[in-house]
Amino acid sequence: MFSLWGKPLTSIQTHKNRNWLLKCLTVCALVLWLQGCQNLPLFSSEELHPVTPQITLQESINTHTFKLSGEQTLFGVLARIETGSDDNLPDIARHFGLGYNDIVLANPTLDPWVPAAKQQVLLPARFILPDVPHKGIVINLANMRLFYFPIDQKHTLYTYPVGIGRQSWGTPTGLTEIIAKRPNPSWVVPDSIQREHAAQGDPLPKVVPSGPDNPLGHYAMLLGFNSYLIHGTNKPYGIGMQVSHGCIQLYPEDIEVLYKMTPIGTPVRIVHQPYMLAWEDNKLYLEAHPLLPKWEAQKKQLQKNLYADLRKLTKEKPVNIDWQQVEAILQRSDGVPKQISKASGSLDTAVNQVVELKRPDTWAWQNPVARLNNQDIAVLAASFKAENDAKKFAAMLNHQGPPIPARTVRNDKTFLVVAGPFKTVKQANQVIKRIKINFEMDAKLFKPDGVLLSGLN
Repeated sequence: MFSLWGKPLTSIQTHKNRNWLLKCLTVCALVLWLQGCQNLPLFSSEELHPVTPQITLQESINTHTFKLSGEQTLFGVLARIETGSDDNLPDIARHFGLGYNDIVLANPTLDPWVPAAKQQVLLPARFILPDVPHKGIVINLANMRLFYFPIDQKHTLYTYPVGIGRQSWGTPTGLTEIIAKRPNPSWVVPDSIQREHAAQGDPLPKVVPSGPDNPLGHYAMLLGFNSYLIHGTNKPYGIGMQVSHGCIQLYPEDIEVLYKMTPIGTPVRIVHQPYMLAWEDNKLYLEAHPLLPKWEAQKKQLQKNLYADLRKLTKEKPVNIDWQQVEAILQRSDGVPKQISKASGSLDTAVNQVVELKRPDTWAWQNPVARLNNQDIAVLAASFKAENDAKKFAAMLNHQGPPIPARTVRNDKTFLVVAGPFKTVKQANQVIKRIKINFEMDAKLFKPDGVLLSGLN
């Protein structure tokens, strides 16, 4: 019999969280994959069972550092990898230097948190540079990506995914520069953020020292824009999302590299360019992204400007544009550069020209969940009727910042999400509070026993 610090588990009502989970997940448009019919020719008996050629899977791809030639503005490759059991897209994205937005937009038919095993995941590690001077740091809010052109490394480009400001705390656009750098920064909490957290029942001190609870991470670079920074994060799985109070966030491993090689005085240009064009081998490519809410009202005008630029190109160069392809790319807006010259094939042609990758034994930066023992302190985060819903919520908890270790446990006809182990009851209560604030769910202290341990998933 499970116990809940004196209360039998049967007194806990199964959470009705299916609708809630749908709200937590990013809603992506469904894709209509274009498929052609094939005629099956007659085979001899020997030809009916042809030998399948062995495909050599590549170990990895270039993710951050690139050498560009001349006026090159399209770089990188598309890759594909097969999921294993218990994989999730955020772990895969971080492993390959991508943000949440990158991998979710490119794979709209996959569940980000619980994709089935043996699913093909497209890794959109191919990018078009924004149409601005390629000097210093360039940040494109539309695809949530930073590009760094070091002055002392000619033709070298570094690129990283970023997290940006929420809709009500938008990241400013314009030209500025890095005016100061701080390792292990303390966070002086602005009054507006203090009021926001107090209203949520989560009051903050005036100063948060460096450490695991500091949202600035281990490195911060101050911008000329008042109170805005480029910094790390203690919530790395917010990279590729609108999650900050306006600052630019990088994965901890990325900000460390960028911080060390970026001098004070480096120019920083922040733009919002959802539609980008590039030439490669006399072929024209278009990369399209969804507009951020702040610019949604300008969508028609931005697309009108794009069509005007394309018509201008047809007068300057001998290019025949596939206008239906352009329209389809704009509708899909999945962030994958695709050829728009005539005879470019279907939208999926580019996706078929990919590097096939071998799945690694473990994902970089993945946090293992420690085993629970009878004497451990744990938290019952929620219970669900559907196992998949429980696995989704457990995955979300494991990707909080700092992570909340969680797993699913079968209990008769329900599936529990159990977090822990925790060193003290105080630590467990802090997690209960975080779950309430972030998910509006009532978690409870939980004491494992032998029956629970045998049902761990």
